[in-house]
Amino acid sequence: MPSSDWIVYFDEKSGLVALNNPSGVIRALVVYGKCYEERTNHLAAALGKSGKGPLMGANGNFRDFQKALDDFNLKAFAGTKTAEDSQKAAYVRLYEKQFRYQFYQSYSQKDFLALPLTPDELDEMTKAKNRFGEVLGILPEESLHSVHAAFRQVFDAAPVSNLTKLEIYRYAIFVLAPSKDKPFAPPPF
Repeated sequence: MPSSDWIVYFDEKSGLVALNNPSGVIRALVVYGKCYEERTNHLAAALGKSGKGPLMGANGNFRDFQKALDDFNLKAFAGTKTAEDSQKAAYVRLYEKQFRYQFYQSYSQKDFLALPLTPDELDEMTKAKNRFGEVLGILPEESLHSVHAAFRQVFDAAPVSNLTKLEIYRYAIFVLAPSKDKPFAPPPF
């Protein structure tokens, strides 16, 4: 179930006016995130039982990737003046859960890291890179360079699939774009 449908469902079942109440939306996203995390844990356990899961080195690479994402978030939130308890921050935490899920999913699919992008995905990647440059350019000069350097570290931390690279650009655009802007892409969850 997409997160937008979950928020409506949560609103109906909890009695909160989540759609008109930012704290209700955040609460719904936290519950959704717990479900997402549970799904990832089940996948990780299944991969571990089958012997197809990541080895210690790959887990270390993912921790480096996660640390680079956290560093990017910290600098991007400071540069865009986004509060840690905002709706945007709640969605960012879902993106992080998505990346963890994709990490484990890559072990369940053969040659997942080597899969090329489709022509449509290549077009999306070009658009995403261009849009990322635009939203990065909006940042104040004093934070622009540190945010851009932190973003580069996300790619240097660990090998990721081409599709995950596209998702990372979409994620960075979501984090950096002003809230008043139309979303570049719908949330992937």
